[in-house]
Amino acid sequence: MPEALDYAAAGRKLFASTWDFRHAANTLEALPPPEGVEIALAGRSNVGKSSLINALTSRNALARTSHTPGRTQELIFFSSQAPLTLVDMPGYGYAAVSDKKVKAWTKLIHDYLRGRVNLARVFVLIDARHGLKTTDNAVLETLDKAAVVYQIVLTKSDEVKKAELEKCVAETREKISRRPAAFPELIVTSSREGTGMEELRAAIAQILAERGGLKP
Repeated sequence: MPEALDYAAAGRKLFASTWDFRHAANTLEALPPPEGVEIALAGRSNVGKSSLINALTSRNALARTSHTPGRTQELIFFSSQAPLTLVDMPGYGYAAVSDKKVKAWTKLIHDYLRGRVNLARVFVLIDARHGLKTTDNAVLETLDKAAVVYQIVLTKSDEVKKAELEKCVAETREKISRRPAAFPELIVTSSREGTGMEELRAAIAQILAERGGLKP
C-alpha cells in the first residue's frame, strides 16, 4: 500500500478532473469491457444517488436527478482521465414503472454485482432519515455471497436532527457488523451541504491506489 500518498489530496485531485458520461447498459450483454477500476453506487429509489454523484464530481447535471423514483433505468457509467469509472445503478425497491421492468432491473443489478471482475467496491446509499430497510437486505446478501466489499454511505444527513443521525449511524453500524463483506466504516453525507464529500473522495482514492491506479 502506498503509504506516502495523501488520500484526501489525491481524492480532491481525482475529482477535480473532468467527469463525463461514458456508457449506458440495460443488459449484461450491453456492458462495456471491464477495464480499469469500477466503483458502483447502489441504493433504493430516491435515495439520492444522482445528487451524490453530482456533488462528488462537482458537476451539477452529470447524473440526472428527478423527484420521480425509478428514473435511472440502466447502469450508467461515468469516467474521467483516471483509470476509474463510477457506475450509477438503477434504484431498487419502489419505482413508478411496471413490475416487469422492476424485475428486469433487479436481475441486472444482481447479475452485475455478482459477476463484474473489475468492481472494486460498492457504496450502498442509505437514506439517513430511514436507515437500513428490508429492501436493502437482498442487495447486501448478494454482495456478501459474491464477496464484493461494500460500504454504507448515509445520505440526506442535513434532513435529520443530530440525535436521530447518531442513532441511525449506531444502528446501521451494528447491523452491518454481522455481514462478512461489509466495510466497517460508514460515511455520512449531504449532497446539498457537501458534507462527507471529502471523506468519500479520499476513500475512493485509497481504493484506486490499492488497485495500482494511483501513485504517490
